[in-house]
Amino acid sequence: MLAAAVAVVVTAAAAYAAPAAYIAAAVADKGRPEADTKRDADRKPAEMMEFAGVKPGMTVVDFLPGGGYFTRIFSKAVGAKGTVYAVSGPPRVSNDPAKPAPTPAQDVIAADPNYANVKSIHAPLTGGVVIPTKADVVWTSQNYHDVKNAPGIDMLAFDKSIYDALKPGGVFIVLDHVANAGDPNSTKTLHRIDPAVVKQEVTAAGFKYEGESTVLKNPADDHTKGIRDGFSQGQTDQFIYKFRKPK
Repeated sequence: MLAAAVAVVVTAAAAYAAPAAYIAAAVADKGRPEADTKRDADRKPAEMMEFAGVKPGMTVVDFLPGGGYFTRIFSKAVGAKGTVYAVSGPPRVSNDPAKPAPTPAQDVIAADPNYANVKSIHAPLTGGVVIPTKADVVWTSQNYHDVKNAPGIDMLAFDKSIYDALKPGGVFIVLDHVANAGDPNSTKTLHRIDPAVVKQEVTAAGFKYEGESTVLKNPADDHTKGIRDGFSQGQTDQFIYKFRKPK
């Protein structure tokens, strides 16, 4: 088992040296905001696409996409024959007509003809991930710990909803900030999570753990501070786990 996990990491690391042309083109997309491209050195999007196994024609779920950093890259990577579902909770509502709530980034991207294969879905987190078809990849970046903080959430039911949303053989990628073991409150106090907790919860839903990427590791981070406490954006120690739904 250990050898298999190591093989995944080594294979992924080798692929990072020369990303596929369609991935390189997706990262180089001129439609990406400058604020996003400036973060590429820290977020390593080409490496992430390679590790997730994203390919043209695939269906990808970007769960809790935030500003859409990965959404745009997924869109170009899967191409015109692929689909990206940007899935998040209900949009914020303002009670002040003079100060309307901003349009969610995923809605802005979905309305952009340059990203015509992006579909935006808003639904309560307690309902899990539900899409109108089956996905090849479900991706969530720096969000799993937030899901655990959601009121009324059942993590087993949530992870099973992702299992059900995937095709047989599909993958679930979880990227998040590392917490030290033994602190059940770290998701709330530090916005981190113990990787072992993620592995236990996701495999309990039926997934097989397939390995991890180490490209976002930072040994200088001792996991005792909040993710914005003394860290520049993207500098925390992060894990990236791959889980697969059996065929």
